[in-house]
Amino acid sequence: MVTKDVTQTRLLEVAAQVFAEKGFEGATVREICQRAEANIAAVNYYFRDKEKLYIEAVKSACHCADEETPFPTWPDGTDPRIKLRDFIHTQLRRMLSPDGPSWHRQLLLRELAQPTAACAAFVQDHVRPSAAILGSILDELVPHLPERKRRLLAFSIVGQCFFHRVAQPILTQLVGEEEYRAYDTKTLADHITEFSLAALAPHLKLE
Repeated sequence: MVTKDVTQTRLLEVAAQVFAEKGFEGATVREICQRAEANIAAVNYYFRDKEKLYIEAVKSACHCADEETPFPTWPDGTDPRIKLRDFIHTQLRRMLSPDGPSWHRQLLLRELAQPTAACAAFVQDHVRPSAAILGSILDELVPHLPERKRRLLAFSIVGQCFFHRVAQPILTQLVGEEEYRAYDTKTLADHITEFSLAALAPHLKLE
C-alpha cells in the first residue's frame, strides 16, 4: 500500500473539493495549490498533471463513500429479500445521508453527468463492486431469469434510488419541505423494496 505524505494528502483533499465545486474544466491547478498552500510543482511531482489529479480525486471520493457507508455482510441463509432491502438502504444512505463531506457525492454526481477519463476508475472502484452485490442478490431471487434480464432489473432498482438523489430540488417543491423531510432513507428503502419485490413477484423463486 502506498503511503501519502501530508502535502500529497492535502492536495488530494482540496482538489476533490474544488473539482466538486467547479468541475474538471472549471477548476485550475493554481487555485487548488493556493487553497492547499502547496507549490504548483507539487502537482507535477505527485500526480503528473491535472487530469491524473482529477482521476485520483474521484477514486478518493469513491473510497471515502465506501468506507463511510459499507454494505452489510449477511450470515448464510439470510433471506434474499432482506438482503435486497439492506442493499437499497445502503445505496440511499450513500446518496442522501448528510453524514460525511458533501463534496464526495457532488464530485461523483459531476462525473456521472459529465464523464471524463476518471469514469473507468469510478466504475471499477465504486460501481462494479456494488453491482456484483446486487447481482448476487438477484441471482438468489430470480435465478431462472436470463442474465440480461437480471441486469435490467438491477438497473431499475438502482435507478429508483438515484432518482431521489437527483430530483431532490424538484420533489421538495412538489410536496413541500415538511413532507419531503419525512422521506428518510429508511422510509424510501422500505418503499423501493416493496415496489421492486412486487414487480419481481411473478418470477420469485424462494424456499
